[in-house]
Amino acid sequence: MIDTHAHLDMAAFDDDRAQVFDAMHHQGITSAIIPGVSVQQWQKQIQIAQQYDCYFSLGIHPWYVPEDIDATIIQLDTMLQKYRGDKRLVAVGECGLDKLHHWSDKQLTLLEQQLLLAKTYRLPVILHAVKAHQELLAILGKMKLDRSGVVHGFYGNNDIAKRYIDLGFKLGIGALILNPNATKLRQTVTNLPLEHFLIETDSPSMPPFDHPKTRNTPLILSRIVSEIAFLKKKEIVCILEQLNKNAVQLFEL
Repeated sequence: MIDTHAHLDMAAFDDDRAQVFDAMHHQGITSAIIPGVSVQQWQKQIQIAQQYDCYFSLGIHPWYVPEDIDATIIQLDTMLQKYRGDKRLVAVGECGLDKLHHWSDKQLTLLEQQLLLAKTYRLPVILHAVKAHQELLAILGKMKLDRSGVVHGFYGNNDIAKRYIDLGFKLGIGALILNPNATKLRQTVTNLPLEHFLIETDSPSMPPFDHPKTRNTPLILSRIVSEIAFLKKKEIVCILEQLNKNAVQLFEL
């Protein structure tokens, strides 16, 4: 299994990161992608990816819109140039739009600049989208990325899912799929072909509904896979084979 979105660089893992990685490997979680969120976190991400032999992306999350967007984009460009030959660098992001967190046109500007860098470096993007699917779809339709990417933490219905898929994007499925009340997402996963999905945890955030106050970790991946297998009425081994193939193809792992 590959956790395609886990913030294993966050302070929540500082006390037991080595143990978490050991437990992941014992469970068959062979790797993870650590997404970028801010300039300040990039070096720690890279160091952890090197230390634990996993992957990373570089980007600026919409919660961390900088005062000087142009200067920050130059920094991101410099880092992408520096690490473009590193097999661990697999994407631009996490970038996107979030209407529930300091929504403004600055988020749009920051996203568009990062998408242009993704085109320049021919990297896929890891997208964050909260209450902003229409705006995000419009930008992606206009931008026409070479490598597309993934809409992480997807929670939408069939119609929204198909619009992303038509643009070549995968949909990241996390612990929300475990909640019986997440009917839109569960129907989407049931109805659409497995080739369009990736599995992720967004650790340490987004714990499963039955443990809402706990720190999330990649160790819940097996539950997510089992639930997808249940919804698709297929054997777990078949589900895992396709999900791994999806991740390897999108990120060229």
